[in-house]
Amino acid sequence: MDSEKLIIFLKAPRIGTVKTRLAKSIGEQRACDAYRTMVESVLKSLNSLANVDLWFAPDDGEDEIKAWLRESWRAFPQGGGDLGERLKRGFEKTFGEGSQRVVIIGSDCPEIRAEDIRAAWQKLKDHDLVVGPATDGGYWLIGLRTPQPKLFENISWSSEQVLAETLQRAKALGLRIQLLRILSDVDTETEWNAYVQNRNWSC
Repeated sequence: MDSEKLIIFLKAPRIGTVKTRLAKSIGEQRACDAYRTMVESVLKSLNSLANVDLWFAPDDGEDEIKAWLRESWRAFPQGGGDLGERLKRGFEKTFGEGSQRVVIIGSDCPEIRAEDIRAAWQKLKDHDLVVGPATDGGYWLIGLRTPQPKLFENISWSSEQVLAETLQRAKALGLRIQLLRILSDVDTETEWNAYVQNRNWSC
């Protein structure tokens, strides 16, 4: 088992179930297409990493995400519960398999690069917690080197307080914290249009 592991949380690309906030302004089909584009952009950026697990939702969505697997990558269902419970489950299972530095990201931040993941693993050699802050008050990456189940309890998920509450909890637990660069999730039509424009300019 690799000492370093990346887990990517993603959803089966089903119309009406992904990017629901974006869908309110651009429609469910376009939002689903946008989700596919973002996931594929993230995965392309991470192609060079071998030790990657895709944790998918819902639990019956494995056939729909198989095309996103690379050689040596694995797939697991996220299981039930809120985001905190699913994060806790991801860390506990992966540490239980023998990994020593585990990083989890979502699929809503297409700016993520392999260098970000490697930086997080490196920082976990002398920090207990690594967090990538997002501009919306959440985080795009969280990494640990030991299970910390209390870190994910009683957090106001899907709010602007997620990062602040998580850092406050981490300090209360006495964890050594390292922050990474600030990135933006793509959840609104304005954010999507900005991403598309930047993507076209960089092609």
